[in-house]
This record gives sequence, structure tokens and C-alpha cells, in this order.
Amino acid sequence: MLEQIQLSDVFIFYDDVQFPNSGRTFIKRVQVKLKNGTVWMTIPVKSFKSGAKINEIEIDSYQNWQKQHLDLLTQSFIHAPFKQEALHIAMSFFDVTIGVKKLSDLSILSMRFLIDYFKLDHGKRFFLSSRLDIPGRGSERILKIVKHFGANFYITGHGARNYLDHESFDSEGIVVEYMQYCCAPYPQLHGDFTPFVSSLDLVANCGQAGSKYICSKTIHWKEFLYGQT
Repeated sequence: MLEQIQLSDVFIFYDDVQFPNSGRTFIKRVQVKLKNGTVWMTIPVKSFKSGAKINEIEIDSYQNWQKQHLDLLTQSFIHAPFKQEALHIAMSFFDVTIGVKKLSDLSILSMRFLIDYFKLDHGKRFFLSSRLDIPGRGSERILKIVKHFGANFYITGHGARNYLDHESFDSEGIVVEYMQYCCAPYPQLHGDFTPFVSSLDLVANCGQAGSKYICSKTIHWKEFLYGQT
């Protein structure tokens, strides 16, 4: 997500769409790298009904997940040059999670810590889709949101290939581009490099200079889908 934020002028936290029923989603979990491989850090949530929206999912506050996560991060960053900075961010985040009840609020809060650390918010605006009062669903609603902000350029992740009506954006003069993830390798502990871990790993290993590795670009939808330029 930091990659998309780095490229954006306006960033929408899409918090009022359906939460995946399987629960296997990066919304509530992230990997950390240990000497024996990667493990998942997961936010425990209360049971929810099928079709529940992301901003309706409640955190199970009876589980001491903060301590479990801090223990894992401490193990992961034990020899990292900027481990104290990474652990300070983690502990500051955990300190303010006490009263947070919704998973979406927690997820956005965690991103804000990293946005501030890497100074990615200069000249950018952030909004929650749930507060825009824009009806509709799927591709139609996204188009309405983009038009609401008077934008002529829309950047999206790869999952949108399954539902986005690209031609409708073209007809409105809006360019759709997909993320072209760079996954630039940075100095990393515990074996071969992997980009699929918490952004705190970048903090621990590179400090604020790690912002130079947040360098992905975009690719036009026709080239992304069909190899056409």
C-alpha cells in the first residue's frame, strides 16, 4: 500500500466493501521474517456474518496480540541496524490501539505511522470511502469516486482486473493504470530477500533511507492485461 500512496495525490482507504469470508487477507495479517523462515502476525477478530464490511469487523480485544506481535518483531529485528526505530514505531502503535475496536481503524492507523515515518504524505489527501456518501458498487462506484475528485488518472492493484470496466473509464477520459511492483531488494536479515513482509522490516534494516526502495511504477491497463502499448 505504501507503493500506491507514494504515487498518489488522493488516496482512498476503501473500508466499506465486503471483508473476505475466508479471513485470509492482508487486512488483518502480515508476515515477518525469522531465522527459520516467515511467520504470520495476525490480528484476532470476533466472529462476523458472511457479507460483513471491512469497517464492521471487530477486534477481539481479549487476546493479548500486541505482546505476541512485539515478541515476534523483536526476534525478527534483533541484529538489524535500525531495530530501535522499528520497535519504537511498533510500541507507539500498540500504545494507541487500546481503545480501537474496529479492524479497519486499526489497519489505517498502522499505515499512518509508516506514512509519517517515511514522509509520504506531502501534498497528499486521504479519505475513507465510507465517508464519501457515494452509492453504488464495484467498478461503477469506483468510477463515481474518481469523478468526484475530478481526477483523470486512476491507479489500482492487480485484483481490479477481475471486475473493473476499463472501457467506462476510457469513455470518461480517465486513464487506468495498474501497479507495476518493483520489489526492490534492500539489505535484509535471515537469508534470501523477500518483499512479502511487514514494512517495519524496511524500517529496521534501512531506516528512513528505506524510502528510496518505495519506488514502484505503473503500467497502462491494456499493457497489463493484453501486452498492448
